[in-house]
Amino acid sequence: MAERSPGDGFRCGHVAIVGRPNVGKSTLLNRLVGEKVSITSKKAQTTRHRITGILTTADAQFVFVDTPGFQTLYRSRLNERMNRSVMQSLAAVDAVVLVIEAGRTVAADRAVADLLPANAGVVAALNKVDALADKNSLLPQMAELAALRPFVAIVPVSAASGLAVDRLLAELRALLPESPPIYGADEITDRDERFLAAEFIREKIFRLLGEEVPYQTTVAVDEFVHEGDMRRIRATVLVDRANQRAILVGAGGSKMKEIASGARADMERLFGGKVFLDVWVRVRKGWADDEASLTRLGY
Repeated sequence: MAERSPGDGFRCGHVAIVGRPNVGKSTLLNRLVGEKVSITSKKAQTTRHRITGILTTADAQFVFVDTPGFQTLYRSRLNERMNRSVMQSLAAVDAVVLVIEAGRTVAADRAVADLLPANAGVVAALNKVDALADKNSLLPQMAELAALRPFVAIVPVSAASGLAVDRLLAELRALLPESPPIYGADEITDRDERFLAAEFIREKIFRLLGEEVPYQTTVAVDEFVHEGDMRRIRATVLVDRANQRAILVGAGGSKMKEIASGARADMERLFGGKVFLDVWVRVRKGWADDEASLTRLGY
């Protein structure tokens, strides 16, 4: 894309996607960008890092920042770092999308809304509207939200199907400053392939094991080597206890083979080349409360 000058009407800016855990923030980011750049699962707090997704249209570039769900119930150094990441994201954006589940606003939603800067341009996205049996239940919810703070707009959407996402984008574009694009037109994220590889493995762990493996599970990429169009990746899954390792590995290594196979397929689809993936599971007790481990793992 040729560089656009601020006077020609092109808009570019950062948009934070915030909300309580498990309301569909990452699914919405992937829908907006058109590619899988943020992992998803039914397990709350799947997203742990700020993930940037980039959408460039003919007249705007949206730099979306997917944040961890703000955690108020469980205390650990990991959760403290993630909450800090949310607050840092809000300090340097041009617009905010507050994602709330369509049909119900709970105390945790209000707590997140209270954290938003008073002068921020905020659009409320009522997600999962396609799963709502009674669409009339949106009316009292929208009235309640309108009384909560002066939202720029309240837009019922479906991140899963793409319903009304174009309207959401139109509302957000109006909040962006006139500015040339920051990234190239073909860029979809500022995260590198090494980071995305670790995230794809972690997603498959959460999706395939659910509540069997606790929240304190993470992935470290030990080696990432390009050989032409092929990637050779060696990764380690860290767990807190030995019995968790046994669950992850499975009988004869069957569960880890399934996890690695699914992650490798996602990598090959996004990276556009063959991937050789080798995954090991190791026990590192207390990693989620150890500052040195969290820093080394990029939290």
